[in-house]
Amino acid sequence: MAPQSNNDSFLARHRWWVWTAGIVVAVIFLASFMSRDDAVPVRAATATRTTIRSVVSTNGKVEPLHNFEAHAPVGTTLKSLLVKEGDHVKKGQLLVQLDDADARAQAAAAMSRIRSSQADLAALRNGGNQEEVLTIATDLVKARSERDAAQRNLDAMVRLQKQGAASAGEVTSAESGLQKAEADVKLLEQKQKDRYSAPEVARAAAQNAGAQAAYDAAEDVLSQLNVRAPFDGVVYSLPFRQGAYVNPGDLILQEADLSKVVVRAFVDEPDVGRLAPGDRIEVTWDASPGRIWEGSVSGIPAVIKLRGTRNVGETTCVVDNHDYKLLPNINVNVTIVTGEHHNVLTVPREAIRQDDTKTYVLQIDDQHELRRRDVQIALSNLTQVEVTGGIVDNTLVALNSTNSKPLYGGLNVKIVP
Repeated sequence: MAPQSNNDSFLARHRWWVWTAGIVVAVIFLASFMSRDDAVPVRAATATRTTIRSVVSTNGKVEPLHNFEAHAPVGTTLKSLLVKEGDHVKKGQLLVQLDDADARAQAAAAMSRIRSSQADLAALRNGGNQEEVLTIATDLVKARSERDAAQRNLDAMVRLQKQGAASAGEVTSAESGLQKAEADVKLLEQKQKDRYSAPEVARAAAQNAGAQAAYDAAEDVLSQLNVRAPFDGVVYSLPFRQGAYVNPGDLILQEADLSKVVVRAFVDEPDVGRLAPGDRIEVTWDASPGRIWEGSVSGIPAVIKLRGTRNVGETTCVVDNHDYKLLPNINVNVTIVTGEHHNVLTVPREAIRQDDTKTYVLQIDDQHELRRRDVQIALSNLTQVEVTGGIVDNTLVALNSTNSKPLYGGLNVKIVP
């Protein structure tokens, strides 16, 4: 067996020194590596020029701008449906016919009462009916003739008395006869002129007016039983089928001019203060992806209402709907543009920080060290903030650290995706 070398003998005797030295070297190497990797990893973004919009996103409902509702004036049967839902109709076109037999009978009865009351009123104003008028006229002619005869008789008696051929009693008798004849004439003349009192005439006039009102009401019901389009539009609701019975007040048809519609937007209470008349509104509908209808805020909500679990203010806008895609009562998405600036310097919202009422960003310099830069800001939305001063185009700013360490000026960082 060959003898062991001096080196092997040394290693065998000082093995623990070798292990100790190796551990020390490893610790030094690891510490050196860690010292080179102590920079905080951060996400970063570049300040760029773009268009920034501040918006309020909510939901809304489509309503007709010009709407017509036909209701049943009486309980009756839906006799004829001449249109169907979705039909475009012209002004004056007959749409629905309800059974009008009872209404026509009521109108005829009312007309009969009108004619009867008119005849009674005419008779009162003329002193009676034709027979009565003729009778009074005949009696008046006879009474006047008798009065004239009585006058002649009195004149004769007076002459005879002067001649001594007639007594005073005969003259007195002739005077009495004349007085009676004149009284008869006056009575008949009064009958001919004012046979009926003013209250009697007023009562007859009231009866005539009542009959006329009943007839007008019957005619109004008749007109409502034949439903015609009041304007060019679209029939969008027909709740009943032909032959169905409808109660008074039941809705039987809805028509609207859908070339323009109203969008009623429901804005949550915290966002109401951001609205201003004229703000642009963009309307989208899930059933028409990619399509945008535009309008503007017509007015600021005057009251907050409870809608479901939300406190909302309602604002409306009118949008063009010439192709009739938006239908009444559908739910739509509403975006209200409360501000819009073009070609302005923006950074992500995460880059903006605030300290003691001062707003700043942390700029990343060429040595990957953070530098605090106070900035002035303007418009903002959920993702971007407009910067009007403090940094220039293409400034690299820190957003946040990926290891949750706080960021501050003077900190060494390394940029990660």
